[in-house]
Amino acid sequence: MLQLKYNVCSTAALGCSFIESPNMPDENAIPNGNQAPDKSNSPSAGNRLAKLLRNPWVVFIGPFIVFMLLTSLEPTPDKPGGEGIGLSIPYAYYPWVYTVKVVLTTLSVLLVAPAYRQFPFKVSGWAVLTGVVGIVAWIGICKLEIERGVLARLNELVGSLGMGDLIELGARSAYNPFEQIDSTAGAWTFLAVRFFGLALLVPVIEEFFLRGFLMRYFMQHDWWKSPIGSVNATAVVIGTVFPMLMHPAELLAAAVWFSMVTVLMIRTRNIWDCVVAHAITNLLLGLYVVYSGDWYFM
Repeated sequence: MLQLKYNVCSTAALGCSFIESPNMPDENAIPNGNQAPDKSNSPSAGNRLAKLLRNPWVVFIGPFIVFMLLTSLEPTPDKPGGEGIGLSIPYAYYPWVYTVKVVLTTLSVLLVAPAYRQFPFKVSGWAVLTGVVGIVAWIGICKLEIERGVLARLNELVGSLGMGDLIELGARSAYNPFEQIDSTAGAWTFLAVRFFGLALLVPVIEEFFLRGFLMRYFMQHDWWKSPIGSVNATAVVIGTVFPMLMHPAELLAAAVWFSMVTVLMIRTRNIWDCVVAHAITNLLLGLYVVYSGDWYFM
């Protein structure tokens, strides 16, 4: 797990400016002739909240934490959701759990979105190419099922370490709304929500966490000052290993795909290229799943 530290960014760190309130006039005097405490320099609750939402730790980490906490509640075909906190959410409730996750995560993104303006939105052709090539690589590698063979071999060499359980830990919901939901309209409605989360929400929160925070965190202490695209060996390794741990059932595919996006980031030094490449790959993956019926990819 990551041990998070709290740092307050300077206004220059996120390109923000503050307007200080002028001193209050004498109407602050209270009836007994004493002067009321001057609160002009005390930030209001609204200002404190605005400052918090511009804090780089909140901006780059907050939505990702919200997303991951709610993901832990999702059921799979073989396991009810929320077992870690004593719940037992049936698989039939997956659309509701996922929809709540999308709504709350979207709200968290909207709260910090003004700070994203520090990165001018622009997209290069390299992002599109990476996204398209990425889906071919992801599906092709996953179809080979190399991960299962590698983990099984490691178990034989190292002993009974239960490494094969990594596959189960990375199991996806594999929820087919056309089989699980009786209403056709309901199935398509949930599929629209699923595509919103897959192709729009996930690319933003994952890339801003991974490229915006985690890789820069291993570059320097005040990581928010490190330019996007500047990397060292440790950052490159972290940018590949962490996603592999998040996708244990697709270790090799994750290693290849996230390495491609790291190369894209180094080439263009633009975090939005990473987001767009991620979005294109995820969108094409979703379309492939609906066309092929391989719901285990989602």
